Amino acid sequence: MDRDQKTQAVAELNRTFNEVGVVVITRNLGMTVAQSTALRTKMREAGAVYKVSKNRLAKIAAQGTDYAGVADMLTGPVGIASSIDPVAAAKVAVEFAKTTDKFEIVGGSMGANVLDVAGVQALATLPSLDELRAKLIGLIAAPATKLATITQAPAAQLARVLAAYADKDKEAA
Repeated sequence: MDRDQKTQAVAELNRTFNEVGVVVITRNLGMTVAQSTALRTKMREAGAVYKVSKNRLAKIAAQGTDYAGVADMLTGPVGIASSIDPVAAAKVAVEFAKTTDKFEIVGGSMGANVLDVAGVQALATLPSLDELRAKLIGLIAAPATKLATITQAPAAQLARVLAAYADKDKEAA
C-alpha cells in the first residue's frame, strides 16, 4: 500500500468507528475464501460489515474514538466486524465461530465499554434491534386490538337480541 491508500484506509476505518454501535475483533486462523465469503454474506444480511485490515492502520484509526480500547486486541491475523445495531455483528460472529475452528472471537467493544469473549457471547444472546421493535409494536398494538374487540361486543350482542325478537315476531305472525 502506498501512503495515499493507507491514509484513505485509516480515514474509512475511523469513520466506521465513529458510526457503529459495536465492534467485534476476530482472529482468522486460515479461513478459506469460501468461508470468508460466507461470513461476509451473513454479516451483510444482518446489517453488519466484516473487514480485514492492517493492525497498525486500525490502531491509528481507533485513536480518538470510543473504540480506542480495542487497540490491544489488534495483534496477529484479525478481522473487524461492526454494525450500527449493537447486537447484529456479535450474533453473526458467534454463530459463525460455532461452525468452524478457523475463526475465533478475540473480544470487542460497545462504545467505550471493552468486551472480552464472554461479553461478546452475552451480547449475541440479546434480541436484535429489529426483534425489540417488533415486540414493542406488538405490545402497543395488543391493547388497541383488545379495545376494538370490547367495543364491538355490546353492539354484536344488541344485534343478536334484535335478530331474536325479529325471528320471534315472524313466527308469531
